[in-house]
Amino acid sequence: MRILMLTQYFYPENGAAQVRLLEVAKAIRDHGHEIEVVTAFPNYPTGIIPAEYQGKFFMKDSHAGIPIYRTWIYPVQRGKFWKRLLNYFSFVFSAMYGVVKAGKADYIFVESPPLFIGLTVFFAKWVKGAKVILNISDLWPESAVSLGLVTNRSVIALTEGLERSMYKTAWRISAQTEGIIKSLKDRGISEDKLVFLPNGVNPDLFAPQAADEALMQDLLLQDKFVILYAGTMGYAHGLEVALQAAKILEEVDPEVVFLFLGDGSEKPRLQEMAQEMKLSNVRWVDFQPITEMRRYYSLAGLTLSTLRRYKLSEGVRPSKVFPGLASAKPLIYVGEGEGAKIVEDSGGGIVLPPEEPEQLARAILELKKDPERCREMGKQGREFVSRHYAWSSIVARWLGELGL
Repeated sequence: MRILMLTQYFYPENGAAQVRLLEVAKAIRDHGHEIEVVTAFPNYPTGIIPAEYQGKFFMKDSHAGIPIYRTWIYPVQRGKFWKRLLNYFSFVFSAMYGVVKAGKADYIFVESPPLFIGLTVFFAKWVKGAKVILNISDLWPESAVSLGLVTNRSVIALTEGLERSMYKTAWRISAQTEGIIKSLKDRGISEDKLVFLPNGVNPDLFAPQAADEALMQDLLLQDKFVILYAGTMGYAHGLEVALQAAKILEEVDPEVVFLFLGDGSEKPRLQEMAQEMKLSNVRWVDFQPITEMRRYYSLAGLTLSTLRRYKLSEGVRPSKVFPGLASAKPLIYVGEGEGAKIVEDSGGGIVLPPEEPEQLARAILELKKDPERCREMGKQGREFVSRHYAWSSIVARWLGELGL
């Protein structure tokens, strides 16, 4: 089968969605299907298009033998809402050219959010005469409304209308969590139309290794017990709990250091908060290439995943859970619902309630004092995700559900 993947975010950008979509594309290829990708010029999260792509409207390249058609986008890192809309809509329309340039397709796999890409989907379906597989990694605008990030009723009504049109257009709707599937069923979407494509991991990319001494020295982490948070720093993640726990631990155990690796809308505010709290046990590192991530995990005594308490959080499976477990590092999961159940089932971590910094600080100290328990948890966590959440097996099951 010939599959065209349509997504605003893709390799070589760094981020959870970019890594996930590349792994899905490679697994589709490895299962004998032809796949091409239409995406934007790299610009996330820096808001800067690399020099080799600047001054162009369109460019074709490839990665891992996968043809990639890249089109222009208005880059933006952070800023006003209208700039973010320019970012979305610039790709919505430029991607139509990429769709035309791409080869024949039997199926169009489209990643949402951003929801506005639905306008490109309608065009792509008409041009290619292909069936649409809508892949939903987050319910939008529902999640944004639940978090209080979108309040304008007109915007909500318009985006909900677009959302319904996309559901109607799709041949199949692929969902990242059981919570998304339940929500779609509650809206009256037939179960026969829904398939499950959860987050996963490439265990080889995150194979355990000895602590990287050079990196440890660069980050001034010698003789430190490192708590690693690696991923997006958005409002939904509620990372204030980690900074509050850091404040508690700063006075109790100077060996404990929090290493925040990544970027996101909340990072500047969190950094400002850390400065105001005068935290000396916090380090900040920007997103790193996926091939470099294993070095950072090698330094971790524990890994961390956090979520704020909000309506839809129970249906969330944070992508950072899986690399943490695959790296054979014990994981502390601050949150509820599906992500918490995965961690509990894995035996590779512990689950704490959201927004309770005292409990987080106490759990870190207890695990730090029990290295044998940490080693056993790490071993169990890696075995669990290698067996149940390797991308090759996840995509094989998903293709089977689609009948491909």
